[in-house]
Amino acid sequence: MEALYVLIPLSLFFAFAALAAFIWAVRKGQFSDLSSPAERLVLEDFEDQKI
Repeated sequence: MEALYVLIPLSLFFAFAALAAFIWAVRKGQFSDLSSPAERLVLEDFEDQKI
C-alpha cells in the first residue's frame, strides 16, 4: 500500500512530462510533414554509389 503513495505521483509526473513533450513537438512543427521523408528515401538517386 505504501508503494502507491510513490507510484501514483511518479506516474502522474511522467504522464504530464510526456504530454508537455508532445505539445512542444507539435508547436515546433515536428509533425508538419510526415510523407516527405518516406518519399525521399524511395526517390533518392543511387547513381553516385558503387555497388
